[in-house]
Amino acid sequence: MAATAEPDPDGLIEVFKALGNPARLQIMQWLKDPDTHFAAYEPIADRRSVGVCVMHIQAKSGLSQSTVSSYMSTLERAGLVHPTRVGKFTHYRRDEERLAQLAEAIGATLRPPSD
Repeated sequence: MAATAEPDPDGLIEVFKALGNPARLQIMQWLKDPDTHFAAYEPIADRRSVGVCVMHIQAKSGLSQSTVSSYMSTLERAGLVHPTRVGKFTHYRRDEERLAQLAEAIGATLRPPSD
């Protein structure tokens, strides 16, 4: 098994802060399966490749536009979502590669040292 790079504590703290808010965590859960969770909204672009339109996230969450924009910026800064501009709207999708790296880093951080 290849050696894993030492996880960046500051990066992990940023991720934990981003996911520490129940609404942001819920949005990340919705984005895991956008076709199911946003089926009631007509997609502007392909949800799997481009992501979910911010106005659909706002409508589903019931939060204000400014709050959703702030939440999505926080998730983006933590490296958890990718934004893509389609016309005048931003679409967001989860960064599954980054999430897998984070899961490994968290496991490495919490794993007891081997002898």
